[in-house]
Amino acid sequence: MPGENLTRDEARERAALLSVDGYEVALDLRSAVGEDAGDGPRTFRSVTTIRFRSNEPGATTFADLIAPSVTSVSLNGRDLDPGQVFDGSRILLEDLAAENELVVDAQCAYSRTGEGMHRFVDPEDGEVYLYTQYEPADSRRVFANFEQPDLKAPYRFEVRAPEEWTVWSNGAGEPSDGVWRFAETKPISTYITCVVAGPYHYVTDSYERTFEDGTKLQIPLGALCRKGLAPYFDADDVFLVTKQGLDFFHDHFDYPYPFGKYDQAFVPEYNLGAMENPGLVTFREEFIFRGKVTRASYEGRANVILHEMAHMWFGDLVTMEWWDDLWLKESFADFMGAFSLVGATRFTDGWITFANRRKAWAYRADQLPSTHPITADIRDLQDAKLNFDGITYAKGASVLKQLVAYVGQDAFLEGARRYFKRHAYGNTRLGDLLSALEETSGRDMGTWARGWLQTAGVNSLTPQVLLTTDGRIDELAVVQDAVESHPELRPHRVAVGLYRHEDGRLVRYARAELDVDGPRTVVTELAGQQAPELVLVNDDDLTYCKIRFDETSLVTLREHLGAMTDPLARALCWSALWNMTRDALLPAPDFIDLVMRFGRRESDIGVLQMLHAWAGSALVHYSPASWRPRGGEMLAHTALRDLRAADPGSEHQLAWARFYASVASAPDDLNLLRGLLEGTEKIEGLEVDQELRWTFLEPLAAHGAADEPVLAAELARDDTASGRRHQVRCLAARPAAAVKAQAWAQVVESDALSNALVEATIAGFTQSSQRELLAPYAEKYFAVIERLWTERSIQIGMDVVRGLFPALQDSPATLEATDAWLAAHEGAAPALRRLVLEARDDLARALRAQALAND
Repeated sequence: MPGENLTRDEARERAALLSVDGYEVALDLRSAVGEDAGDGPRTFRSVTTIRFRSNEPGATTFADLIAPSVTSVSLNGRDLDPGQVFDGSRILLEDLAAENELVVDAQCAYSRTGEGMHRFVDPEDGEVYLYTQYEPADSRRVFANFEQPDLKAPYRFEVRAPEEWTVWSNGAGEPSDGVWRFAETKPISTYITCVVAGPYHYVTDSYERTFEDGTKLQIPLGALCRKGLAPYFDADDVFLVTKQGLDFFHDHFDYPYPFGKYDQAFVPEYNLGAMENPGLVTFREEFIFRGKVTRASYEGRANVILHEMAHMWFGDLVTMEWWDDLWLKESFADFMGAFSLVGATRFTDGWITFANRRKAWAYRADQLPSTHPITADIRDLQDAKLNFDGITYAKGASVLKQLVAYVGQDAFLEGARRYFKRHAYGNTRLGDLLSALEETSGRDMGTWARGWLQTAGVNSLTPQVLLTTDGRIDELAVVQDAVESHPELRPHRVAVGLYRHEDGRLVRYARAELDVDGPRTVVTELAGQQAPELVLVNDDDLTYCKIRFDETSLVTLREHLGAMTDPLARALCWSALWNMTRDALLPAPDFIDLVMRFGRRESDIGVLQMLHAWAGSALVHYSPASWRPRGGEMLAHTALRDLRAADPGSEHQLAWARFYASVASAPDDLNLLRGLLEGTEKIEGLEVDQELRWTFLEPLAAHGAADEPVLAAELARDDTASGRRHQVRCLAARPAAAVKAQAWAQVVESDALSNALVEATIAGFTQSSQRELLAPYAEKYFAVIERLWTERSIQIGMDVVRGLFPALQDSPATLEATDAWLAAHEGAAPALRRLVLEARDDLARALRAQALAND
């Protein structure tokens, strides 16, 4: 039988044959504590009973299970030989009856990669913490099942655990005689079942709502984290956003939350931002802030809380049939996260963050050679894993925002309400949603879907302005372009804004909203207006496109970007300028100059932090090598100037401090960082807490100014899970050949490191100031990646292939080496080739940008 990589065709064949009535899963997790008994992986007992029907008695199918060993298999009371029916990832099931009962008793492995049943030992107190993470297909690492989203079923879990532990699952649970038994779930997919177990710190609250008919809904709320993070856990704010979200979604969805309780677990070494397991949402514990952070961090956490909550309806209640329609949950959750953030919480500027940060992810993904339609062609599980990307999430959400502008918010929400009620606890495809939206909007959704959901690529919109002799607009047109590889021109609902100076401010004085369709659309409503100093197409960010500028507008931005008063319009201009930099239309030193001149005037902290990230990328990747030292010095000088000028204790001061550390390299800058750590230097209002200490230590380590004893002493101050990760990163950052060789071996030649420490080691290894030191690893990279891809889990494989690509060896020779590997490995796994192709495209883009700046 084929291995772990389930195909779409296999899933369709199995779904046509089977329907599942229920699961009973019994896990014994007592083996998580104490000494490991053997040389192999640490394991736990997993006993699964599946009741299912077959519409073809006598047929053959398979169940999914990835486990070191299987003790017994029984089908309809008939014992099967595990050695004959289990191949390591599948259990062969022959001669099915009309009604079947499968019982599998297996030894499953604890994970250190964040996939399946992850086991974490807290270095601070030695406590063990467990949690599961499955999407798209890792529940089969914990219990035997039919691992595909359209074979939904109710689940009953029972878990035997160490006596002092608490255990959570999707349903409410109670312990009895050392076993936690959980209420049966509603019919859900395998990938959103969940178990969390350990001595977690747990806080409770409740949510109540009375509906118009007088019925009451009560939802027990819980929030949990490791005991070591309890002093920092602001559960009250988590509950506040949770209650605001539940109010918002009940107001708009007209379908009561269907999954009973609502626990939110913040867990260690988590690969994702969060996961929408109904009744037990899991989050990365970095959302619990150990030090001072900016408002943007709290906004980001609130957005994720709301994104996952939206999934309770989009994804959990109604689920896509197969991963082709992953967007049916992720695009909607991404859109609803921002929509509810603005409509229900204190973060009323959430659309600015969406325009500036979220869409930047989409624009990058949509210009890679691996770009795909929002409704993608997902052939198998490896394809599915890689399609949790900027297109499925952020482009999809952007397109839904455009759809709301196209059909109207009321019609959009009514379509969603009909969709939930019509398909509750079922599985859907694209057409199911479109038919509901056609009913409520009266629009032809097929045409819209073909343009926006079923084609790839991003359009550019550029204004063309013709003036009369007396300085008024004779004609203003919007020109739509597409790249040759993806030539689709789409219908866009846009606003076009005209800006001019008034009392030293750049303000909008006219606006027109219209449908742009085809290569050129005239904006008749703006004819006769006074000549603008700036034309902003896609003002108010209604559509998904790259904004371009005419020459007059670009001159205005170069001189007066900081005078633009509207924060969303300003964010859109910054985003457009960054896209021009990436597209080799604006030299990277020019973009850096804009950040240095106008960054200090940016009021939105999220936008400012994005500008810092972009300026760093512009310096490292898009600037010519000959200019980088000078550019780095200028950025460090500007960052220090604005750090000292910022209001003492403000979040802007903190943002500038972090940016200053990221670009510091000169002796004076490194000495100042050391002085701030040692207390011999002070900047009024800047509190150098533990997280900021590690931020300052990384550049010191990378430039040879903090050696191993210094880092060991810092770990002694912060001997926690977070401290260990920071220290590992800083150790790998040191500028020595032996250090790099050790880091490489730990990641590539060994699988001893956990997923979090692999990530930290790679982050420390790849220092932009160490290009020569890292040069020998370019050839080594291409020699090992295919072997590594076959030997490691897909998550670790993705982290290593992306993280160790020799992007810092930015020369035509590296491009040629990449092309040579691709030519010689046409038969490599498609997912691996995709990752290499994406890295190649980023490198080629960097070389084009450097060439422009050299001209």
